[in-house]
Amino acid sequence: MDLFERFFRLHQVLSNSRYPVPRRTLQDKLECSRATVNRIIRDMRIYFDAPIEFDREASGYYYSITGEHPFELPGLWFSASELYALITVQHLLAQVQPGLLESHIAPLKERINRILQSRHMGSGEINRIRILGMAARKIDPENFRTVAGALLRRNRMRIVYHGRNSNQITEREVSPQRLIHYRDNWYLDVWDHDKKKLRSFSVDRIKQARVVDKDAKTIPDKDLDKHFASSYGIFGGLPKHKAILRFSSERARWVADEEWHPKQEGCYEGECYVLRIPYADSRELVMDILKHGPEVTVLGPDCLRAEVVDQLAKALAQY
Repeated sequence: MDLFERFFRLHQVLSNSRYPVPRRTLQDKLECSRATVNRIIRDMRIYFDAPIEFDREASGYYYSITGEHPFELPGLWFSASELYALITVQHLLAQVQPGLLESHIAPLKERINRILQSRHMGSGEINRIRILGMAARKIDPENFRTVAGALLRRNRMRIVYHGRNSNQITEREVSPQRLIHYRDNWYLDVWDHDKKKLRSFSVDRIKQARVVDKDAKTIPDKDLDKHFASSYGIFGGLPKHKAILRFSSERARWVADEEWHPKQEGCYEGECYVLRIPYADSRELVMDILKHGPEVTVLGPDCLRAEVVDQLAKALAQY
């Protein structure tokens, strides 16, 4: 925990406590020694004019309220995840087309804008922070509303789906389970009543969606997580293989800091970085391997190595 994070943590502890906080508690919360707590309190008083007082009877520290409002830290005090969440919500709301929810969404937009432009953001120039999307595909708004409505109301649907891999149009009855926003696109996890198994569909490829007057079959969350979240990428299924990838010393400086999968295993072997990833379907994994070009080598399994070699050979043949 760095110094500024300890400033923020101390501010949170004192602001949220109704009673003076003992020094021992502050040491535990700030994960530091008694001397460091004393130094942080001193610096808060000097640099931020923080009204931190010590109550001898209670043997603890507290904020004294001297003005109309409680003390607040100046400047940018969002964590990275908080800032990302707020900017993402603002970004998504800005893209919402006027419709039935406009009167409900407008106050939410305004509230988020006020938070982002408040004194917690320093100068308030929020437009200097951007979230850039890439390769987002267009979705029929009416289909999306139907899909989301059936999901939340727990109704079944009949969908007409145009699969990219097969280039075939099929119709099927499904029970929607979850909507997933992944890599700037929407996917629908369902129970497919025709195939009698869990499937994932790209929402932009749903050509028609119609609610059926039947209750949706609900799959427990733990079963959905086991099926959809245990393997690599958007393609579900229990892991069948474990990819072993060796990255060059140069590329290791990036990959070693990335999370490709929650259950990945990574370690340095000399100057190279070796990453092990469970997967069921190789399609997305192969695309992510290929983008690293000569900086990665597939060590195993043999079927994945052969697939990558085949794709590289076909690419080279184009030239």
